[in-house]
Amino acid sequence: MTVPGRRSSTFTRLLRHGFTDPGEAERFLELPDMASVRTDPVLLEALGAVADPDLALRSLVRLVEGQEPPDRRVLLDTLVSAKPLRDRLLGVLGASEALGDHLARHPGDWRALATYESADLHPGVEEFERCLADAADPVTLRIAYRRCLLSIAARDVCGTTDVAQTAAELADLATATLRAALAIARSAAPADAAQCRLAVIAMGKCGGHELNYVSDVDVIFVGEPSDGADESKAMQAATRLASHLMRICSETTVEGTIWPVDANLRPEGRNGPLVRTLSSHLAYYQRWAKTWEFQALLKARPVAGDPSLGEDYIEAVSPLVWQAAERENFVPDVQKMRRRVVDNIPVAEVERELKLGPGGLRDVEFAVQLLQLVHGRSDATLHSGSTLEALQALAAGGYVGRVDAAQLDEAYRFLRAMEHRIQLYRLRRTHLVPDQEADLRRLGRSLGMRTDPVTELNKEWRRHASVVRRLHEKIFYRPLLDAVAQLTPGETRLSPKAAGQRLEALGYGDPAAALRHLEALASGVTRKAAIQRTLLPVLLGWFADSADPDAGLLGFRKVSDALGKTPWYLRLLRDEGAAAENLARVLSAGRLAPDLLLRAPEAVAILGDPEGLKPRGRDHLEQEILAAVGRADTAEGAVAAARGVRRRELFRTTSADLIGSYGTEESPAETDTGALVDQIGGAVTDLNAATIAGALRAAVRQQWGDELPTRFAVIGMGRFGGHEMSYGSDADVLLVHEPREGVDEQEAARAANAVVSEIRRLLQLPTADPPLLIDADLRPEGKSGPMVRTLRSYEAYYRRWALVWESQALLRAEPMAGDRELGARFIELVDPLRYPAEGLGDDAVREIRRLKARMESERLPRGADPTLHTKLGRGGLSDVEWTVQLLQMQHGWAEPGLRTTRTREALAAAHAADLIGTEDAQILDEAWVLAARVRNAVMLVRGRAGDTFPSESRELAAVGRYLGYGPGHVGDMLDDYRRITRRARAVVEVLFYGA
Repeated sequence: MTVPGRRSSTFTRLLRHGFTDPGEAERFLELPDMASVRTDPVLLEALGAVADPDLALRSLVRLVEGQEPPDRRVLLDTLVSAKPLRDRLLGVLGASEALGDHLARHPGDWRALATYESADLHPGVEEFERCLADAADPVTLRIAYRRCLLSIAARDVCGTTDVAQTAAELADLATATLRAALAIARSAAPADAAQCRLAVIAMGKCGGHELNYVSDVDVIFVGEPSDGADESKAMQAATRLASHLMRICSETTVEGTIWPVDANLRPEGRNGPLVRTLSSHLAYYQRWAKTWEFQALLKARPVAGDPSLGEDYIEAVSPLVWQAAERENFVPDVQKMRRRVVDNIPVAEVERELKLGPGGLRDVEFAVQLLQLVHGRSDATLHSGSTLEALQALAAGGYVGRVDAAQLDEAYRFLRAMEHRIQLYRLRRTHLVPDQEADLRRLGRSLGMRTDPVTELNKEWRRHASVVRRLHEKIFYRPLLDAVAQLTPGETRLSPKAAGQRLEALGYGDPAAALRHLEALASGVTRKAAIQRTLLPVLLGWFADSADPDAGLLGFRKVSDALGKTPWYLRLLRDEGAAAENLARVLSAGRLAPDLLLRAPEAVAILGDPEGLKPRGRDHLEQEILAAVGRADTAEGAVAAARGVRRRELFRTTSADLIGSYGTEESPAETDTGALVDQIGGAVTDLNAATIAGALRAAVRQQWGDELPTRFAVIGMGRFGGHEMSYGSDADVLLVHEPREGVDEQEAARAANAVVSEIRRLLQLPTADPPLLIDADLRPEGKSGPMVRTLRSYEAYYRRWALVWESQALLRAEPMAGDRELGARFIELVDPLRYPAEGLGDDAVREIRRLKARMESERLPRGADPTLHTKLGRGGLSDVEWTVQLLQMQHGWAEPGLRTTRTREALAAAHAADLIGTEDAQILDEAWVLAARVRNAVMLVRGRAGDTFPSESRELAAVGRYLGYGPGHVGDMLDDYRRITRRARAVVEVLFYGA
């Protein structure tokens, strides 16, 4: 008798054996049906060993209650006396609620676990076919299927079979089930069966002999007419049989469903016919199939129906599979497939995804399949549908390092075991690790973790996922380094041919040159070579993810040759997590940034500084440049120092642009592309303004000492004044001076002209640094007028002669360098011109429209596509800017927000003042930002300015990658550009031309 308030000894024993609700368990054991075993220590010990003792006892009670009295006694006696049954039955009941439900509905099926003969240990297709032989309809097929599943699950949870054997047994059971379902379909339609030969080809995990407990069974159907049958009618009959087979397996009955049969891997997917002849399959694969379809065919295996037709199918398609790596679009297809497929996973689930999440099963499977496609064309030992068998073959052939292969094998087995146990619980198709404590506890215990199952499970899972994440890219590249470095005697290595094939498949256009670079970087026993061998597998993956992997690898070799003996360089790449990836992105994205870096490789330190990519402000830049100018002995030396700062800062700006546009593994690409364009435009403008200020100081100091005889100011115009400069923009300026007190005007003019000439000369001196061109063509009288004028001369000219286009050009005027007070007075002078009181008259508006129309017809380069020209094309920069500028000149006098030199600020102000609708403003802004980004991209990629998309395919692809388009989506990029700018032009027609 239990004393009130004290726990019974049974309660304590249950708690010790792992029950989480000992009170309920004690009540179950007190039931009359359990009287004969309630105190049996063997039973309690066995329950305590399963994944979920509470679930196991609850399901056992249901099973016992479902027996007839004589059978109940047999079950309980066998349970206590026969360890094999006890371990199997309780193991299943403690791991699978769904199979416990099945046993409650079919209480006699426990006997399927009682036998323990050798054939029962590792059954194959024949044994499963015998188990399903009596199934005559979908319901009895489901019951028989679950009975077979019971035995597979029992061997799995007891450790009789490992994860690979369990997956193979599940695939064999699926094969037997498909055969049984086809037999039922044939018996239901004997006339259809007589007209055709039908073969069922398993694909995916079923074809690869590595099926999950609950998974779609992927199939392809091949049909041929029987002798003398009409082909059309035979295909209709075969389609009816195939459809019936799918329904038999997929439909929900009183006994639930088996699994969905998915035929969407067939030619043309769900839009194609369900059944095709062999010749029709071949015609499709030879002409239309994509790389992923050949990848899928790696696992094709005939499983049901006409065996000779199935073998003919495999024999016919196999050569096509192993020739896939030679196809024209193989590399871009692989690049597309290599980009992670996580976009459709809800953010909250990514970290719990076993299959598609980072370091998941898909990473291993994709890596193995890609290496099979690349090397299987010349090595038949790799022709396996099983991931683990193929991984073993890749290691044996030297295509993957043995240690890497062993670690991936271990990780893959663990992740598949997790997946199996998660699905087994309720027999539901899922790849999500549960987030409830009880579920995690059961899962951990099912994998043998007993001390602290939740903590142990999470630790092991994260460890294995980390291994996969680290290795799934590296296994492509480490064997390449082993092949060229040859540091481990006796190890099987890639041949030069195989290494070249792999590099080619990963996007390298010149594999021979790439191997030479790798040999130079990785050979030897120096510290430098050792660190580079560690870095290169990861770097090569980042290079391959770009539009020009060859350029990335060549650039890295050049930088390493220049800095390899500098201790901080290798330490930076090894220890600063982001530095190596940032360097890889910068080196492989185009010509401009690498050219800037290679002129001064020490600037690579910028990439490892967390604050290094942030642009420096104008005051900071001007201070640094003026200090450098002050230290120099000559004007040439002073401007060389200033241009050196400009080069370094251009590298900082281009790097920030590229990394912000591409994104990294740690930080996604910048989504606010308008902010990125503004940042680049502002940074380049500030940098050029500071450089001109430095050149002005150098020019003055060389001839006049500390003070020029005349006050002098540089007024920015165009994109310079608008803070919207791109990398290739000239600096448009107006130059103004005013004689100091007591200085003769002619002397002042000579000094001003001399200093202008000297500034232009100094900034264009031939050096390794990019030149800065000063363009003063917007001055009064254009090229015919004096280069520099006094403020009074500007006033006289604008009062008497100013044209409408000159007033429009002055909308961008802003002081950039020199005498600030003189610059401010110039702005006071031109404000009434650019923001005329009461706005523009009708004649002025007509004149602006006429000038714009003339510019469109005369200045667009001959042969240029007007739909793709970023500056003068339809809906491009000019269209948007002239529209905004017209609004500024009409309303700037009344709306202070419009008085800005920046296009986007003026557009936002016009919208705020209700001068333009929300949708129209958004359309114009989107088009302007896109056109500006294309111009920046062209300069980054080609290293020289351009106003239209490149014609060379690799350069065009690189522009696409910068704009966020993946491999193979160049057409989408051009279509989107045309669509966005077409909409902008429609707005321009209304707002600017008054259409």
